Amino acid sequence: MGLKLPIGLLVLAAFTTAAQAQDKTSNNANDIIARGEYLARAGDCTACHTAPEGRLFAGGRAMPTPFGTLYTSNITPDPDTGIGKWSADDFYKTMHSGRFPDGGLIYPAMPFASYTKVTRADSDAIYAYLRVIAPVSQKNKPHELRFPYDNRQLILGWRTLFFSEGEFKPDPKKSAEWNRGAYLVEGLGHCGMCHSPINALGGTSQSDAFKGGLIPMQNWYAPSLTSNREAGLGDWSIKDITDLLQTGVSMRGVVYGPMAEVVHNSLQYLNDEDTRAMAVYLKGIAEGSSPPAAATALPTTESSLLISLGKTVYDKHCASCHGTQGEGKPPHWPPLANNQSIEMQSAVNPIRMVLNGGYPPGTKGNPMPYGMPPFAGLLSDNEIAAVVSYIRTAWGNRGTPVSAREANELRSAPLN
Repeated sequence: MGLKLPIGLLVLAAFTTAAQAQDKTSNNANDIIARGEYLARAGDCTACHTAPEGRLFAGGRAMPTPFGTLYTSNITPDPDTGIGKWSADDFYKTMHSGRFPDGGLIYPAMPFASYTKVTRADSDAIYAYLRVIAPVSQKNKPHELRFPYDNRQLILGWRTLFFSEGEFKPDPKKSAEWNRGAYLVEGLGHCGMCHSPINALGGTSQSDAFKGGLIPMQNWYAPSLTSNREAGLGDWSIKDITDLLQTGVSMRGVVYGPMAEVVHNSLQYLNDEDTRAMAVYLKGIAEGSSPPAAATALPTTESSLLISLGKTVYDKHCASCHGTQGEGKPPHWPPLANNQSIEMQSAVNPIRMVLNGGYPPGTKGNPMPYGMPPFAGLLSDNEIAAVVSYIRTAWGNRGTPVSAREANELRSAPLN
């Protein structure tokens, strides 16, 4: 004869099993949401979809471009003004194909050319996270684009030239760590949006990926990630790279300008494994040193006078932090001798740093960063050009002198 349990125990057992299943489902959902939040950080979604002083992901941030001003969209779960009525399929379609759920074309200021590499599982996790944030009722602001760029059908031509749809495919010849780094850098991180040259049509050819370029409308230069004479990291240690990505400072350099925002909003939140994977990938794509920089266009006499004046300015205003021989006091005061960011062909960044100063980002690994004061109100255009010319050519640096005109042109550059 079989053993019969009282009906009460049977009901209790069934209830316990159901409760356990429900708890497991709830835990799985929470895990997906937490992963979605992490991935949204990796994709730096906050930077574009949250306006200054605005609500999280409510959009409305102005994005100046050479074609006019775009305004970012509301991606909160508000059903009327946000994406509250979107399905996971709708969200993936937007990420993967650069089209709205109704098939409408998205302007490529949204980095769908990178986001197309994101896997369906990661897209679904980001969608799950966005579903639980606070909804904000805020209508999207119409774009202000000049004719003919206000005609969305022109995006079809852009897509034909510059967009290749498809998820990231791992390279079987590379390690899992390298492939993870490639996925983050090429996909969610959309690093190529800044670190690749942008042509007159607002696109980048695949052959020029990560080769550096001036960021349109911001007047900051995003250095090449492939050339060791710019931001290529082939001769950096993995620790120096991960320190820079996680904290904004390392023994080799410090981030300022737009990259400081990326570290603050995104990279500091990545776990050690993903940060190291990015470092491995970035170190691996370096192509070796470029040829020496081209000779300066300035007359020799003018260059000599500038550099002579520059040493005087440097000794008076800069040497106390950066050292008499440009050795710096890393990681807080970066070295200027043998510093790629000083020697690059473009002198935009060092000129702007002397003019405007700035701070590395405040991060959990470096919550109280040391900053650099602005000298725009203290030094003339000639003095700015002189000191930048000096640090680009002293101590064995292979940069070229800059002119007072270049310094003057950057005085009016936007500060954000």
